Amino acid sequence: MIGEFSFYGVYIPWILLLSLLSLICARVVSYLLARLGFYRLVWHPALFDSALFIILLGGFTFLLPNLS
Repeated sequence: MIGEFSFYGVYIPWILLLSLLSLICARVVSYLLARLGFYRLVWHPALFDSALFIILLGGFTFLLPNLS
């Protein structure tokens, strides 16, 4: 179980915070890959971006397992 984060009495699930972190990182990586011209090699950019987000979310969840 990942748990919750208390922000002035409001409980926020850690998965939400990890999702926001993953989204920001995915956008930065996507921007950098677009600048390098990587998306010319990708068949479906939206599917690639979704997979990148899921991979980053899984990585952050694995690296930060005991947040409570």
